[in-house]
Amino acid sequence: MIAMQKELNQFEKSEVWELVPRPQNQSVIGTRWVFRNKMDENGIIIRNKARLVAQGFNQEEGIDYEETFAPVARLEAIRMLLAFACFKDFVLYQMDVKSAFLNGFINEEVYVEKPPSFQSFNFPNHVFKPKKALYGLKQALRAWYERLSKFLLKKGFKMGKIDTTLFIKTKENDMLLVQIYVDDIIFGATNVSLCEEFSKCMHSEFEMSMMRELNFFLGLQIKQLKEGTFINQAKYIRDLLKRFNMEETKTMKTPMSSSIKLDNDEKCKSVNSTMYRGMIGSLLYLTASRPDIMYSVCLCARFQSCPKESHLSVVK
Repeated sequence: MIAMQKELNQFEKSEVWELVPRPQNQSVIGTRWVFRNKMDENGIIIRNKARLVAQGFNQEEGIDYEETFAPVARLEAIRMLLAFACFKDFVLYQMDVKSAFLNGFINEEVYVEKPPSFQSFNFPNHVFKPKKALYGLKQALRAWYERLSKFLLKKGFKMGKIDTTLFIKTKENDMLLVQIYVDDIIFGATNVSLCEEFSKCMHSEFEMSMMRELNFFLGLQIKQLKEGTFINQAKYIRDLLKRFNMEETKTMKTPMSSSIKLDNDEKCKSVNSTMYRGMIGSLLYLTASRPDIMYSVCLCARFQSCPKESHLSVVK
């Protein structure tokens, strides 16, 4: 209940919506609460979060929303930034925007129901009209990206021509790089004072977490040392083994040999294709820090349409 009240207090502070009479000829989108535990790189719970989410699947294109596309940084771009920072010998930092989507303005006329368990006895038939984007709305990500990109461009940054989630600012001989992944921001500069200046700039416009050294991002555990930058996905691997009930299985020192050949194996018994695809997708994400398993995973990925027990055994 405390986490939910905290979320609604944030709505009031950001002036996200206004209470209005229920419209007669306009659909009203439902809302629901989503709860999750936020963990650190060691899997320890550091915060309980409650998020009020609009049921965007009820929205109709052309009525409730128009454009929805917004660029998101690719994992390859994050790795390139890590490599560049290591090459240039500067430290990368991270910050995240609190309730990021609540900062984006929406142009469409949208109405949402009052939050479950928080009804108004004075106005029982009223609904909320959002002025800013709610989590769950189809246009929420685009609205947030437009707000943030316009702010950065106004502050003298230049947007990357190929990667539009990368923003660059130069000052004399120094350079500041900022990479955006929804509400998480990675940044680093050849002069630390530029990072501190950027942190103050963001705090003046948005409610931000404190600036800290980059150590955990998108499942990547990152160590920035004098000897170089090291990345691993130990926590992700533990979660993966737990998810597929393989915590007690025997380990292998190396992945399969490149000479191994697999076929459709029509005579073998079929296995759950959804589980098989989930394993393949999870392992593909693991190749961000373990490129040595790429061949093995891609070989097994050929049989996702009709996997057999022999294929599942190889994946394991």
